[in-house]
Amino acid sequence: MPPQRIISLVPSQTELLFDLGLDSEIVGITKFCIHPADKVKNKVLVGGTKTIDIDRIHALRPDLIIANKEENTREEIEELQRQYPVHITDIITISDALNMIREVGALVGKESEAETMAVQIKTTLAILPNDGQQQTVAYFIWRKPYMVAANDTFIHTMLETAGFRNVFANRTRYPAVTPADLQAAQPDLIFLSSEPFPFSEKHIDEFRTLCPSARILIVDGEVFSWYGSRLLRSSAYFRNLHNEIARPQR
Repeated sequence: MPPQRIISLVPSQTELLFDLGLDSEIVGITKFCIHPADKVKNKVLVGGTKTIDIDRIHALRPDLIIANKEENTREEIEELQRQYPVHITDIITISDALNMIREVGALVGKESEAETMAVQIKTTLAILPNDGQQQTVAYFIWRKPYMVAANDTFIHTMLETAGFRNVFANRTRYPAVTPADLQAAQPDLIFLSSEPFPFSEKHIDEFRTLCPSARILIVDGEVFSWYGSRLLRSSAYFRNLHNEIARPQR
């Protein structure tokens, strides 16, 4: 029998579970699980992704917990594993994401829906145009200190999928960088992500001072870093992003 009391500790996978049709089975989520907005508001919050309220989880009596190696802490997950079935994901590539969608679908009794979703994602991403002239990009996730998404991250995979070349691909994970590092890299583009740090238009001048020749854009961090059903929106977003970059700056 598929699980009837699911707790998701991963925002992108919470959205996936809802999109697979598990509205009533989801009993607990984190405060960062914000999509779909009309449905998450009715669920019990069990803390943050890295600050889980264990007692609240016990009270919900889950028969499946969805967790992620990067987003949740090892200590908390190991504690939960001693009492509950915990499915842990580790997503770096598109293949990882598609396999995760299929695995979660099988776990929750939604294999057909998950397979349809995975095929649709793979198909739409495969037909993204690539003219071979990749612009270089620095993708910022944090300010004070400046931090970027480098190699061995899902964001790096998505940048490549979208047809860009990461100027910090010679580094790994989420390194801190200095203004001098950025100036030496000389990216064509600077992407300021909407999450986890909420970059906005007010931060553009700060980066323009450092790299006057770079095109600077605020980008949707969820599209670049959420590896569940939000991937269905990636292809259209990337096409629009390329169109925006192609337009002359005002």
